Amino acid sequence: MSFSSLELDRETGLLSGIPCLCSPHCDDRPRGVNIDTLVIHAISLPPGYFDTGPISDLFLGCLDADAHPYFKDVATLKVSAHFVVDREGGVIQFVPVIQRAWHAGPSWFDGRGRVNDFSVGIELVGSDETRFTDPQYETLAALTGAIQRSWPAVTSDRIVGHSEIAPGRKTDPGPHFDWARYRKSISAA
Repeated sequence: MSFSSLELDRETGLLSGIPCLCSPHCDDRPRGVNIDTLVIHAISLPPGYFDTGPISDLFLGCLDADAHPYFKDVATLKVSAHFVVDREGGVIQFVPVIQRAWHAGPSWFDGRGRVNDFSVGIELVGSDETRFTDPQYETLAALTGAIQRSWPAVTSDRIVGHSEIAPGRKTDPGPHFDWARYRKSISAA
């Protein structure tokens, strides 16, 4: 599939051609709240391990707490994101965009709390200690374009990192995320 042609169905919130694994960790957005923000995250489970299997298991609520010592502390968390972009640029959808994914936690942006209510969350497989890959940037730009075409209120000035909406609590997408490269790629689209 060419990720340059990603399309989101505004009615279903699903990405065309990509199966949704449908996390139970989501709910309806509050009535009358518009989607107008994109939050970029980074995730690795356990830290520094870049396979999407444990991430999927966490978002689906079936992470085996005994599979790794780190998992004992996170296996019971009820978290999700709308999308995960793996190191090769592949996309997994976990929550339809029309629903509220549980990705931001306690957060604040542009004078409003509860950022999950009005945002889309994209997780990049990575960490504060690693650079993101070229395929991830390419897919992230294509995915951003699909989101912006379906929800035009998600303008470039309303795209933030998790660290910006939860300062002191979160650091992702981290110091190796190339904001200039990403912003240039979405402005050229």
